[in-house]
Amino acid sequence: MKGLHRLLCCLLAALLLTGCAAGTAEAEAEPDPEAETSSTQYLEAMDTFMFLTAYGSGRDDALEAAVAEIQRLEALFTVGSEDSEISQLNRSGTAVLSEDTAALLERSLEIYESTGGAFDITVYPLMELWGFTTQDYQVPTETEIQTALTLVGADRISWDSVTSTATLGEGQSVDLGGIAKGYTSQTVIDLFREMGVVSAMVSLGGNVQCLGCKPDGSPWRVGIQDPTGTEGSIVAVIEVEDQAVITSGSYERYFTDEATGKTYHHIIDPSTGYPAESGLCSVTVVTSDGTLGDALSTALFIMGLEDGTAYWQAHSDEFQAIFINTEGNLYVTQGLEDVVMADEGYTLLTQ
Repeated sequence: MKGLHRLLCCLLAALLLTGCAAGTAEAEAEPDPEAETSSTQYLEAMDTFMFLTAYGSGRDDALEAAVAEIQRLEALFTVGSEDSEISQLNRSGTAVLSEDTAALLERSLEIYESTGGAFDITVYPLMELWGFTTQDYQVPTETEIQTALTLVGADRISWDSVTSTATLGEGQSVDLGGIAKGYTSQTVIDLFREMGVVSAMVSLGGNVQCLGCKPDGSPWRVGIQDPTGTEGSIVAVIEVEDQAVITSGSYERYFTDEATGKTYHHIIDPSTGYPAESGLCSVTVVTSDGTLGDALSTALFIMGLEDGTAYWQAHSDEFQAIFINTEGNLYVTQGLEDVVMADEGYTLLTQ
């Protein structure tokens, strides 16, 4: 029932999408008589509900190919299947990876280095310890957390790009869940583009990525969920074209300890072993690179507003962001000043 409600919330956000300005190339192209006709596919994969919408005469074939691609990538990346490449790597400690898994692992290591360890795929033992992988939630003891922390640190992964061989540190295991949906949305958008689709939107849980613009010529409008309000309520709307809008929030997965009444969310700080207490409850990253956006939404949440802003200032050519703190205040980076609408206003973050 919770999953169905989440899907309905995603659909509500999708209704906010309208269109975007067409470029010169599209304006000069032969008109497609079905350009304003859309088809949508719904599916459940990677532990979330997804829907994909494409416009134009080739939309149905593109959507069929996209669903097959999502299912193929899930089979490679998921830790929920013993046959996946990641599960095989975790089991044996070393593995030769296929092209997609290798690309995603390599990118994960790059972002780990760039964020000073805030994004770390070796946090998986901690996710297991807290029960977020099985929904058998528990509050671990300090001893258990400190023991699990000895297994955390992506700098201990050995990666041979020539042979595509990954070797984990002793006792380590990895989970690509913090970046896999972003890679998948980017792959689907690239697939749509290759198949001639010029207008599409994919929603993979908290990951929304748009191709081009809608046929009517106005920007896509993506709703940002209010993390302090009722589920599905919108706190801001952002207009985008050819970009991903990816959110990580403490409201997505959490449990309340019956003994103490304290709530614990799923975004684990790899430096402490506990759910991040950064003063934030939501981070949205806007970028043309869905893979980067997925990883950074987690990393910036863990960093907090001050360090996250400093990171953006050093990488503002790669992404923009919206931070929401636990008091519900919005902070928007300068590159989004003209495309974000929020009824309660926001604080602008500048260089």
